[in-house]
Amino acid sequence: MTFRLIHLLFCLTILALLPRPSLADDPWEPPSGCRLEGWSDVESWREWNRHTPATDGGAWDEERLRIAGNREVWRWYDRLYIAVAGDKVLTLADCPFGDDMHRYAYERYDVAGGFHVVHVWRYEDHFYAVVMRDSGKIYTIPGLPVWSPGRTRFAYAVCIPPDGTTDDVTAEVAVMSIVDSKPQVEARASMPCFVDDCKLAWEDDATVTSTCEERDGTDPKRSVLRLDRQGDGWAARTLKP
Repeated sequence: MTFRLIHLLFCLTILALLPRPSLADDPWEPPSGCRLEGWSDVESWREWNRHTPATDGGAWDEERLRIAGNREVWRWYDRLYIAVAGDKVLTLADCPFGDDMHRYAYERYDVAGGFHVVHVWRYEDHFYAVVMRDSGKIYTIPGLPVWSPGRTRFAYAVCIPPDGTTDDVTAEVAVMSIVDSKPQVEARASMPCFVDDCKLAWEDDATVTSTCEERDGTDPKRSVLRLDRQGDGWAARTLKP
């Protein structure tokens, strides 16, 4: 274990005070289905499928179980339809080919936040789309929302792999709430992680702990970060593993 990691794990306090919530992101415009400009694109797609078997069937079977009983969500092959207010419909189209390949997987409807959660898979990345039911606007977050006991806010913790410029692996931990039908960031902090995403545990609506572990190998590693609401902001503190 490096000195830098030890320092991060045992640091007494890391302040992450945000006096006011900030908007998570501007609304996201989802990519459309595959764009085929000419027959050469069709030939390329056909060749692609010869070497890359489709896996949608199994994913759709799992998704069908999550959609069962929800009359506001429907899939028809590569199209995912989600109902929004005003008798409108949001259509998300998969594209399994090309530089902009992507696939949508419906996760759930969050009653507390009033939004649908859709897992967005890309070639070398994935994230979650939050579809606001009353407006149809889409916002993105890196991790699956984990709600506080009183459903007043949620958190996520995602381990971000190295980007090639460093060997460090860092987790992004954030606390968010829904204000005026928009997800807003209340606090954001970072901590050491070990490839796998971290586990979140809420003690109450004002305290959440993120734990990152690596159980493989002869030298298991563990880091713990605690976020506490203090006044209008939050304080982040690393705890002894």
